[in-house]
Amino acid sequence: MCGIIGYTGVEEAQKIMLDALEILEYRGYDSAGIAVCGRDGSIRIRKCAGRVKDLRLLCEKSGIFGTCGIGHTRWATHGGVSDANAHPHKFGKVTVAHNGIVENYRDLVQRYHLEEKLQSQTDSEVAAAVLDHFYNTDPLAAIRKTVLKLKGTFALSIMFDDIPGTIFAVRNVSPIVIARAQGGSMLASDVTALGQYSREYFVLPEFYVAELKETAVELYDMAGEAAEPEWLTVNWDVDRGSKGGYPFYMEKEIMEQPQVIRETVMPRIQGGIPDLGGDGIPDSLLMDCKRICVVACGTAMHAGLVGKALMQSLVRIHMDVELASEFMYTDVIVDEDTLVIAISQSGETIDTLEAVKHAKKSGAKTLAIVNVRGASVARASDYVIYTNAGPEIAVASTKAYTTQLAVLYLLTGRMAYVRGSFGAEEAKAFAGELMRVPEVMQRVLDRKEEIHYIARSILNAQNVFMMGRGLDHAILLEGSLKLKEISYIHSEAYASGELKHGTIALITEDTPVVAVVTQGKVKSKEFSNIKEVQSRGAGVILFIKETFGLEKEASWESVFMLPAMEDGFMVMPASAALQLLAYYVSLDKGLDVDKPRNLAKVVTVE
Repeated sequence: MCGIIGYTGVEEAQKIMLDALEILEYRGYDSAGIAVCGRDGSIRIRKCAGRVKDLRLLCEKSGIFGTCGIGHTRWATHGGVSDANAHPHKFGKVTVAHNGIVENYRDLVQRYHLEEKLQSQTDSEVAAAVLDHFYNTDPLAAIRKTVLKLKGTFALSIMFDDIPGTIFAVRNVSPIVIARAQGGSMLASDVTALGQYSREYFVLPEFYVAELKETAVELYDMAGEAAEPEWLTVNWDVDRGSKGGYPFYMEKEIMEQPQVIRETVMPRIQGGIPDLGGDGIPDSLLMDCKRICVVACGTAMHAGLVGKALMQSLVRIHMDVELASEFMYTDVIVDEDTLVIAISQSGETIDTLEAVKHAKKSGAKTLAIVNVRGASVARASDYVIYTNAGPEIAVASTKAYTTQLAVLYLLTGRMAYVRGSFGAEEAKAFAGELMRVPEVMQRVLDRKEEIHYIARSILNAQNVFMMGRGLDHAILLEGSLKLKEISYIHSEAYASGELKHGTIALITEDTPVVAVVTQGKVKSKEFSNIKEVQSRGAGVILFIKETFGLEKEASWESVFMLPAMEDGFMVMPASAALQLLAYYVSLDKGLDVDKPRNLAKVVTVE
């Protein structure tokens, strides 16, 4: 999984590409490079292992000037992290930047006798070599012949030595978006990299070839016939793609949550009742299904678990949550009576995309909850609801998660209403509480320094355990993931009732425990479980609904009173508090909050 940028026009390509690669760096940051067609028509490459800032320093020492180029920020899949394995790759007359995996690269090496000719250990250079093999002054023919030989996923941006000022692109699954920018044309693997240059873009269709020139973008199908792109409009402010004065994108994105949740929810409340008609979601879709199956990965899967608790409690419909990466390999049963909900921030997660395709083959109706318009999962699904979170740059998801939750609340409210579980007044009360979420969450964010202080109590911990019941357990799974992925502290979340089934053996005086208590029906049981770990010497950090009250506050390591909502909605303020807890632990440890080690954001490789 990698980031690709391309520009051709009248401006200096080097600066545009370096700036865009810094935005795309969340897609991969173990190496970076650019290739620029110079004013003399020759293509020069600068690349190195390391971050885009290292590439920028390299270019400052030895720049390459010209108005057409392609760039790449890499997350290694084939071949280690090295200067040689960094993209772009040049072979013969062809220069390529690649995102994806060419699964049959070994066969291609043998077929085209490349063993002694390759300079890297990457499958990407093999794709460049095959392109060069077929290239004989006709770029479209060479690209068509090459993609027929490639197995796997790929997004290729291509320059040919003898066609200066022109970039070609083709893809299968891995994303490419294309824009007409002021003074030229651009492509990228993510629309966030294009937002400051253009508001209009289109998603390159699979197995179509785009030809980018200074004055035009042309699109061709595999038969060489011209095609018309489907233009889309960026639906978020350009400023949302910057840090906005915050030290890290993650803090900025945490603080944006009240606004983006409001923008996600408010247009979908009509007459005081959740209404998804504006998204083209017919009530029959929600009425006719007999069961629901969520497919998602990581944070999006955790959102699905909250949705499951809501749906089963309020709608009384059976709902499963399946890891998209396991969906096709565990014989999950879906049929024409199943509504499959695919949740993905980027809409490009390959496991989720393949799960959607598999579900449709089984006869299920599919509904995508994604953040990026025109994304692959959205295009593959029968219906789509966009979360309106805007660009999320930090690897650790925050506002994408809570806007996914907001959409699941909307779905729950609408489904309960059309299926008769809610009357009109109940539906309005539900929607009214949902509309309170931005204000209540803002009250948590306004007290972020209290959570910063609490975070210091786990700063040096080797292990942290989190415990809760019901919805509290569901959100702690996400809170635990946030802590481990950006602070590198081993953290596990457990349902409190499972402590005596083994987990409590790991509790010591050196093991901080984070407990969340927001659900009235299990409050007393929660406190019993908390006392069990306290009796083993564990210090407990408690996040508790403020209306529950608390005795003997001095016996706690720390306490944070969460502003009160109805129990079913306490997920929202509690999630913001747990995000801040993880953020401040990482910040105070001096780590790169936005780019944790070994992780990248958009997983496009199955």
